[in-house]
Amino acid sequence: MALRAAVLRHVRVPVTLNPALTLTGGKWAPPSLRWMSSHGDDHLTKSEVTDRVLSVVKSFPKVDPSTVTPDVHFQKDLGLDSLDNVEIVIALEEEFKLEIPDLEAVRIDSTNLAIEYVYNHPMAA
Repeated sequence: MALRAAVLRHVRVPVTLNPALTLTGGKWAPPSLRWMSSHGDDHLTKSEVTDRVLSVVKSFPKVDPSTVTPDVHFQKDLGLDSLDNVEIVIALEEEFKLEIPDLEAVRIDSTNLAIEYVYNHPMAA
């Protein structure tokens, strides 16, 4: 600790002000960054996610496309079993280019939960 304090007393680091954080009109202007995302500003809108999730579910072989809505439950409303549920989650992973952990995947049992999960996932594309 003493060595660190001695070094810090003698080291001078030039500091420049980030132009994105300048004081304008009495308020700080934060940089326009999307935190927690590697995609910048190309995050999917809720309607895009909804359309693509519904498309994945409608294209599943055991599903009648006319019965698929944003609030449909995979097992109760569509009559699918747990294996079909897993297959739909895998199809969603492929569609949105993301990996859904097993503990999260077992909770996704409706289109509404799938839409919310994908929409809130920072890596969904």
